[in-house]
Amino acid sequence: MHTRESATRILLADDHALVRRGLRLILDAEPDMTVVAEASDGAEALDALAAGGVDLAILDIAMPRMTGLQAAREISRRFPAVRTLILSMYDNEQYLFEALKAGASGYVLKSVADRDLLSAVRSAMRGEPFLYPGAVTALIREYLARDRDGDAPDSILTPREEEVIKLIAEGYSSKRIAETLTISVKTVDRHRANILGKLGMRDRLELTKYAIRIGLVEP
Repeated sequence: MHTRESATRILLADDHALVRRGLRLILDAEPDMTVVAEASDGAEALDALAAGGVDLAILDIAMPRMTGLQAAREISRRFPAVRTLILSMYDNEQYLFEALKAGASGYVLKSVADRDLLSAVRSAMRGEPFLYPGAVTALIREYLARDRDGDAPDSILTPREEEVIKLIAEGYSSKRIAETLTISVKTVDRHRANILGKLGMRDRLELTKYAIRIGLVEP
């Protein structure tokens, strides 16, 4: 049972008050989360963090004055203990990797924030990167392409993981993979986590290095 004292203290930064209000409702409804500060741009977010008392900053990618990516960079430099998540309208792995490179723990699409934000906050606080399903698909597709070209390491995946990875690359949802392979959604998610682990993509740094290596982001 979480008391409010042990709850993750969150700063919300978005230039739309309405978006902040909506996200605040989602976050404050959780016993292990509490929104303690709000900001309408990256510079305001940094000022709010200087006062202390924040564990996690949720930053909109496109804010005036200072973007979420710029703010994430500054936060990881000036407040290394504060975790960051980037909120974005863009389903684009280039942006995702730019966010990871800026020091963010994850990248959440606004269109599904009501579904993904809470998992992202909890992942970030556990020190794990949060990747939305489309990003995982892109990574895995990239891995399979390299595998075909002989650039990938010798196969380290089990036959079942190979089946799962191919379906992920084809854009199947966890639910559909579960139905196709007659396994539970939980099992699919476990396979997905194992696959990312085996490909050396379990943490943010490894993912970022991989993205730089395959040219998705400039070093």
